[in-house]
Amino acid sequence: MKNLYLWLDIGSFIIPFIFSFHPRLRFYKKWKSFFTGVLVMMLVFIPWDIIFTINGFWGFNEKYLTGIEFLHLPIEEWLFFICIPYACIFTHYALLELFPNFSISTRAVDVIYISLLSILVVVLWYYYDRWYTLVNFIYGLIILGLVYNWKRELFRVFIPTYLIILIPFFIVNGILTGTGIEDQVVWYNNNENLGLRMVTIPVEDTIYNLGMLLTVFAVTEWSEKKRSNS
Repeated sequence: MKNLYLWLDIGSFIIPFIFSFHPRLRFYKKWKSFFTGVLVMMLVFIPWDIIFTINGFWGFNEKYLTGIEFLHLPIEEWLFFICIPYACIFTHYALLELFPNFSISTRAVDVIYISLLSILVVVLWYYYDRWYTLVNFIYGLIILGLVYNWKRELFRVFIPTYLIILIPFFIVNGILTGTGIEDQVVWYNNNENLGLRMVTIPVEDTIYNLGMLLTVFAVTEWSEKKRSNS
């Protein structure tokens, strides 16, 4: 399907965008903080994406693209870093509005945090020579550590909503990596990752998604707090 990647971006974005104006949700009021978070995230993820693309650590199938590129990345990839965080962070705040007590205990946060850090460190110890694994997991360690030490309470609400967000993530990312279609939209060089797939999705993508969304969410919260105090 021509332009499949573009349609996935638009399809992920359009419903959350429309419901952003719902009188109960009113996510549009957080736009300034949210897009600040997106900008901060893109300052990290876009250079990373460009370097990995140039070096063939991953790439894009022209069969599913519009053909428009900027700085070695298809326009669909640029939109990915706006549309997907928008859909996911909107979902987070919508769930909290509908279910205000949707959270986990501080003790559970500590257990999950220590477990994640332990897993990332152990994997890095053995597979530091895989570029996607290395960069992805190091950034995961950094953003987890920063958020945990800045405002641990954020994890109480973010972790349970993130688990729900993983459902549409697996659908969209599954299609991008070849589930249910003839070929891959985004391909990966398995020499630079663990080579472990969840159906067609590299296992590293779960940490990539976590790092991306946690960056946007943390900056959004920081910006909202700063605005409320001004």
